[in-house]
Amino acid sequence: MSWSQRLSELGIELPKVVAPLGVYYPAVQTGSLVYTSGQLPMADGELTLHGKVSDGAEGVIRPEQATEAARLCALNALAAVHGLVGIDSVVRVVKVVGFVASAPGFTGQPGVLNGASDLIGEIFGTAGHHARSAVGVAELPLGAPVEVELIVEVAAD
Repeated sequence: MSWSQRLSELGIELPKVVAPLGVYYPAVQTGSLVYTSGQLPMADGELTLHGKVSDGAEGVIRPEQATEAARLCALNALAAVHGLVGIDSVVRVVKVVGFVASAPGFTGQPGVLNGASDLIGEIFGTAGHHARSAVGVAELPLGAPVEVELIVEVAAD
C-alpha cells in the first residue's frame, strides 16, 4: 500500500504547502534526505493558536491544545515533503524536531510533541519510528505555541 492510500484510508488529507513567512523553502532535498523548514500550526493561511503552553496558568495554551497543534504542524511538514518529492517516495521518517513556546515552569514538551509523533506513527507504522528532540523556547514566530520540522529519507530516483 502506498502512503497516499494509507492517508486516504485514515481520512487524512494533506493540506496545501504553507507559504514561507521569510526567505526560505518549505523543504529541501540533499541526497536521499528531505529536510523541512519548521512548520507552524497553520490552516488556510492562518495561525490556529497563539500563546505559550502551560499546565495551569490562565490565558495560555493547555498542553492538550498544543498536542493537537503539534499534529497540525507535522501534517504541514508532510505537505512540504509531498510538495517537493511526493509523499509516496518516503522510505522512512528519520527525525522529528519540535519547539514548544513554554510558560515559565512548563516541562511537558515531550508530551506536546507526541501529537506529531503519533500522527507519523499512524501514517507510516514502523517506517515512522524516528529520533526526536522536544525543546522548550521562550517565543516562536507569530506567537505560535508549537513548531515542528521533519527529516525524512526518500527513495532514490
